[in-house]
Amino acid sequence: MTHDLRLLAPALATWLTAAATIGLPQPLIYAVAATAAVASLYLLTAHRDRPVRPRESAGRATASRGAPGGVAAEPAPAADTPKAAPDAGRGRRVVVGVVLACAAASAGGVALRTTAVDGGPVRGLARAGRFAAAEAVLTGDPRARPGNGRQMIIIRARAEAVARSRVRVPVLLIAGDPRWLRLVPSQRVRLRGRFATPKGAGLLAAVVIVRGPPAVLSGPSRIQRAAEHVRARLRAAVDRLPPDRRGVLPGMVVGDTSRLDPSLADDFRTAGLTHLLVVSGANLAIVIGAVLGLCRVAGLGRRRAPPVAVLAVFAFVVVARPEPSVLRAAVMGSIGLLALFTGRQRQGLPALAAAVLLLVLIDPELARSYGFALSVLATAGLIVLAPPWRERLARRLPGPLADALAVAAAAEVAVAPVLVMLSGEVGVVSVFANLLAAPAVAPATLLGALAAVTAPVSLPLARAVVGPAGLAVGWIIWVARTAAALPYATIPWTRGGLGAVTLLLAGAVALLILRSRRLRVVAAGAMTGVLIAVVAVRVTAPGWPPPGWQMVACDVGQGDALALSAGPGQAVVVDTGPDPAPVDRCLRRLGVRDVPLLVLTHPHADHISGTSGVRHGRTVRGVLTTPLSPGREARFTSGLHTARAEPGQQWQVGDLTLSVLAPPATASVLSPKDDGTTINNASVVVVARRPGFSALLAGDVELDAQRALESSVPSVQVLKVPHHGSRSQDLRFLAAARASIALISVGEHNDYGHPSATTLGLLRRLRTQIHRTDKEGDIAVVRTRTGVAAVPRH
Repeated sequence: MTHDLRLLAPALATWLTAAATIGLPQPLIYAVAATAAVASLYLLTAHRDRPVRPRESAGRATASRGAPGGVAAEPAPAADTPKAAPDAGRGRRVVVGVVLACAAASAGGVALRTTAVDGGPVRGLARAGRFAAAEAVLTGDPRARPGNGRQMIIIRARAEAVARSRVRVPVLLIAGDPRWLRLVPSQRVRLRGRFATPKGAGLLAAVVIVRGPPAVLSGPSRIQRAAEHVRARLRAAVDRLPPDRRGVLPGMVVGDTSRLDPSLADDFRTAGLTHLLVVSGANLAIVIGAVLGLCRVAGLGRRRAPPVAVLAVFAFVVVARPEPSVLRAAVMGSIGLLALFTGRQRQGLPALAAAVLLLVLIDPELARSYGFALSVLATAGLIVLAPPWRERLARRLPGPLADALAVAAAAEVAVAPVLVMLSGEVGVVSVFANLLAAPAVAPATLLGALAAVTAPVSLPLARAVVGPAGLAVGWIIWVARTAAALPYATIPWTRGGLGAVTLLLAGAVALLILRSRRLRVVAAGAMTGVLIAVVAVRVTAPGWPPPGWQMVACDVGQGDALALSAGPGQAVVVDTGPDPAPVDRCLRRLGVRDVPLLVLTHPHADHISGTSGVRHGRTVRGVLTTPLSPGREARFTSGLHTARAEPGQQWQVGDLTLSVLAPPATASVLSPKDDGTTINNASVVVVARRPGFSALLAGDVELDAQRALESSVPSVQVLKVPHHGSRSQDLRFLAAARASIALISVGEHNDYGHPSATTLGLLRRLRTQIHRTDKEGDIAVVRTRTGVAAVPRH
């Protein structure tokens, strides 16, 4: 199949120029734009070479010296018209000129936006780090993320008034009050916060750390109000579905993942099915196809059907929100509909290139959006790679199977380099997971879209429609969970640009091997040997978890989550980390199905926000919290029996005894105004003991609380180092524990400098073995003949 590549170079030039110039100094960006514009103008306006005329013949008859009788020879015939000399370089000059023109337009757009955000009062406040009041209009949905000690709510907005000045620049709001989550795009709010300069390259004027709730000045626009009404009615329609399906179906239809369980989202990621939770070209293609089919049934001709489909595209984008993948799909679909309307043959690659060119010119920040890149690459894979692969597979497989396998493999191969840059993993089961899920995607999307349309009119009818849609979604969820649970579902790989390059090189080597029969035989032999070695290692290795494990520090990133064995399938869990997915995976690997006691040491998000992951598919029989908590944990522990810890309390679970050392119940109850240190010092401190094992679990207590506990700290074998190994450690507290093993639960490359070099030095002075989750992953403590030992999972 021959592809029209004429728009490819201009689109790439526009994309790469925007990506490269964002973050550069303004004068340099203007210089790039001006240079490219001048060069383009020169190449596009260069004069054609003048036509070359043949020399005129003298017309005189010349006698041929050798001609008999001196007969004159005939003169050479003159050309009737002058013939232009071919200009082979003209076409190349035009192409280069157009490419430079697109680059100039892209750099010019970045330069103008950079000028807008770098000047004015907003950037001035950010450079000074000052507090100020402002008015802003939300341009995106609020999104909740775990932060340092509490939930962070991230909102993209446009500042329109600040310091008594009218402005119009993009800002990023970071709030903590949950009332921000109720807002929708286009609402105007008044806020007060500290303005800060954005980190990294971008086109933001400032990051605003917002204090308090929003003061709503105006409601959403009519369009956004209608869109939010559709989304709300769809959520109401799926309320009677099981929880997992209730979270997935709105995500597949309109990109609403507000109810999605984070652990399930992680399973979708591991299985390579994340694209199903993000509205993309596949969703839009299904919707457009359905609309065009209905138009055909209604008798609308080729001229009248595309305008109806364009209206459907517009409505779809408004309801699903203009995310990068949605915008790319909408522009590409509109271009395809225009081609259908005009009767011209549609071609995928020019439509994709046109979509990229237009969108990046309109919004240069898309050039640095990973979501946009994944969407474009996946579509390119379907256009370029899938057709020839389909033809090859169709020679040996049934047609529908060949189609599905080619589509899944092409999309996965196209996006693999970017996914490796982001995750540092290569998906192994994603192609087969997509193959299994594919039959259910179209029914789920179509029925879900029908429910979204009917829900505002008739909720009972919409609930009847989502019933069969829920069955299709249930199959997709089963595929995601099953694929994610397989061993080696993903393979670790180098993260970042180096990982992408090495993956591309590995792909090139694999292509060479596939093209050579001799190399295929050698590769097959080598892979067989590796497979035998892996099987042998798996058979002889003890596996995970190690037999007789007593305690496991789960790798949950920048947070704490500990599991204490309490019997077959049982564990006492102490803290749950900042996100449900990692702790859920850790407990699943340990085979924990029953949690007799969940201890939440203090109400910071990196210790309590993963609670739903502990509860997922497990029975939690009771919760123990700090007596000083204002009740922030309640939103995670609803329906569970909760008790307050008191010094001297003991909890017995099998042969495991938990003794509470702190905090004192007489201390003041925490308030929202308390700083992080005060909340850390309110941590529940527990000593865990059983025959042959003891551990001190110190939460996040800092210097004051540690000094208060020095005299009561017993000698133990294992110390969970407080506060992720921060600098706030008391040497006498650490020494009193006399632990042979120190566990530090900490996130890789965290922003807090944990663990502190000073703390590591103190532990080494005490001759304590140091084990860190950021370096070793999950860490198990097992009993040995001489005491205890740490066994890392990695």
